[in-house]
Amino acid sequence: MKISCIKETCIYVKDLFSTKQFYHEKIGLPLISLVEGRHVFFKAGTSVLLCFIAEKTLTENELPPHGTSGMIHFAFEVEKPDYDNAIKTIEAAAITITHQHVWPNGTRSFYFSDPDDNVVEILEKGLWDE
Repeated sequence: MKISCIKETCIYVKDLFSTKQFYHEKIGLPLISLVEGRHVFFKAGTSVLLCFIAEKTLTENELPPHGTSGMIHFAFEVEKPDYDNAIKTIEAAAITITHQHVWPNGTRSFYFSDPDDNVVEILEKGLWDE
Protein backbone atom coordinates (compact mmCIF):
# COMPACT_ATOMS: atom_id res chain seq x y z
CA MET A 1 0.00 0.00 0.00
CA LYS A 2 1.34 3.43 -0.93
CA ILE A 3 -0.28 6.32 0.98
CA SER A 4 -0.20 9.66 -0.83
CA CYS A 5 -1.42 11.96 1.97
CA ILE A 6 -3.68 12.37 4.98
CA LYS A 7 -6.88 13.48 3.24
CA GLU A 8 -8.94 14.30 6.32
CA THR A 9 -8.16 15.51 9.80
CA CYS A 10 -10.91 15.19 12.38
CA ILE A 11 -11.35 17.26 15.52
CA TYR A 12 -14.19 17.32 18.02
CA VAL A 13 -15.87 20.55 19.06
CA LYS A 14 -18.63 21.73 21.37
CA ASP A 15 -20.12 24.65 19.40
CA LEU A 16 -20.45 24.52 15.62
CA PHE A 17 -21.16 28.26 15.35
CA SER A 18 -17.91 29.17 17.17
CA THR A 19 -16.00 26.62 15.10
CA LYS A 20 -17.43 28.00 11.84
CA GLN A 21 -16.69 31.57 12.90
CA PHE A 22 -13.10 30.68 13.84
CA TYR A 23 -12.05 28.52 10.87
CA HIS A 24 -14.17 30.09 8.12
CA GLU A 25 -14.53 33.74 9.08
CA LYS A 26 -11.26 34.36 10.95
CA ILE A 27 -8.84 31.96 9.25
CA GLY A 28 -10.56 31.87 5.86
CA LEU A 29 -11.02 28.15 5.23
CA PRO A 30 -13.74 27.52 2.63
CA LEU A 31 -16.89 25.95 4.10
CA ILE A 32 -17.87 22.57 2.62
CA SER A 33 -20.76 21.45 4.82
CA LEU A 34 -22.63 22.40 7.98
CA VAL A 35 -25.17 20.07 9.59
CA GLU A 36 -26.58 21.62 12.76
CA GLY A 37 -25.95 19.51 15.83
CA ARG A 38 -23.50 17.22 14.01
CA HIS A 39 -20.63 18.72 12.01
CA VAL A 40 -18.98 21.50 10.05
CA PHE A 41 -16.42 20.65 7.33
CA PHE A 42 -13.81 22.94 5.75
CA LYS A 43 -11.50 22.72 2.74
CA ALA A 44 -7.82 23.03 3.71
CA GLY A 45 -5.77 22.98 0.50
CA THR A 46 -6.21 19.46 -0.90
CA SER A 47 -7.32 18.15 2.51
CA VAL A 48 -10.47 18.47 4.60
CA LEU A 49 -10.84 19.53 8.23
CA LEU A 50 -13.77 17.62 9.76
CA CYS A 51 -15.21 19.17 12.94
CA PHE A 52 -17.72 16.95 14.71
CA ILE A 53 -19.83 17.11 17.85
CA ALA A 54 -18.34 14.00 19.53
CA GLU A 55 -21.51 13.04 21.38
CA LYS A 56 -23.39 12.80 18.08
CA THR A 57 -20.77 10.67 16.30
CA LEU A 58 -20.60 8.26 19.25
CA THR A 59 -24.29 7.38 18.87
CA GLU A 60 -24.46 6.88 15.10
CA ASN A 61 -24.46 3.47 13.48
CA GLU A 62 -24.17 4.18 9.72
CA LEU A 63 -20.39 4.72 10.14
CA PRO A 64 -18.19 3.39 12.94
CA PRO A 65 -18.70 5.43 16.13
CA HIS A 66 -15.84 7.80 16.89
CA GLY A 67 -15.15 10.67 19.25
CA THR A 68 -12.75 11.95 21.84
CA SER A 69 -12.19 14.77 24.27
CA GLY A 70 -9.20 16.89 25.17
CA MET A 71 -6.71 18.89 23.14
CA ILE A 72 -5.83 17.70 19.67
CA HIS A 73 -2.85 19.01 17.67
CA PHE A 74 -2.79 19.40 13.91
CA ALA A 75 -0.91 21.58 11.44
CA PHE A 76 -1.71 23.51 8.29
CA GLU A 77 1.14 23.89 5.80
CA VAL A 78 1.76 27.12 3.89
CA GLU A 79 4.26 27.93 1.16
CA LYS A 80 7.38 29.71 2.45
CA PRO A 81 6.50 33.04 0.75
CA ASP A 82 3.05 32.95 2.46
CA TYR A 83 4.31 32.30 6.01
CA ASP A 84 4.66 35.93 7.15
CA ASN A 85 1.22 36.73 5.73
CA ALA A 86 -0.22 33.78 7.69
CA ILE A 87 1.10 35.32 10.92
CA LYS A 88 -0.42 38.69 9.97
CA THR A 89 -3.77 37.03 9.17
CA ILE A 90 -3.90 35.31 12.58
CA GLU A 91 -2.88 38.47 14.45
CA ALA A 92 -5.40 40.59 12.49
CA ALA A 93 -8.13 38.14 13.55
CA ALA A 94 -7.20 38.81 17.21
CA ILE A 95 -6.01 35.23 17.69
CA THR A 96 -3.15 34.92 20.18
CA ILE A 97 -0.05 33.16 18.88
CA THR A 98 1.15 31.02 21.78
CA HIS A 99 4.52 29.91 20.39
CA GLN A 100 6.82 30.41 17.41
CA HIS A 101 9.47 27.85 16.53
CA VAL A 102 12.37 27.41 14.14
CA TRP A 103 13.06 23.74 13.39
CA PRO A 104 16.60 22.33 12.87
CA ASN A 105 16.24 22.54 9.07
CA GLY A 106 15.30 26.25 9.33
CA THR A 107 11.59 25.72 8.71
CA ARG A 108 9.38 27.99 10.83
CA SER A 109 6.07 27.31 12.53
CA PHE A 110 3.73 29.00 14.97
CA TYR A 111 0.96 27.79 17.26
CA PHE A 112 -2.39 29.04 18.54
CA SER A 113 -5.54 27.56 20.08
CA ASP A 114 -9.00 27.27 18.59
CA PRO A 115 -12.22 27.86 20.63
CA ASP A 116 -12.11 24.24 21.87
CA ASP A 117 -8.44 24.47 22.96
CA ASN A 118 -7.19 22.35 20.06
CA VAL A 119 -3.59 23.28 19.25
CA VAL A 120 -3.33 24.57 15.68
CA GLU A 121 0.07 24.89 14.02
CA ILE A 122 0.90 26.76 10.84
CA LEU A 123 4.17 25.58 9.33
CA GLU A 124 6.23 26.42 6.31
CA LYS A 125 6.41 23.85 3.55
CA GLY A 126 9.56 21.77 3.86
CA LEU A 127 9.49 20.55 7.45
CA TRP A 128 8.95 16.89 6.55
CA ASP A 129 10.40 16.97 3.05
CA GLU A 130 13.30 14.63 2.33
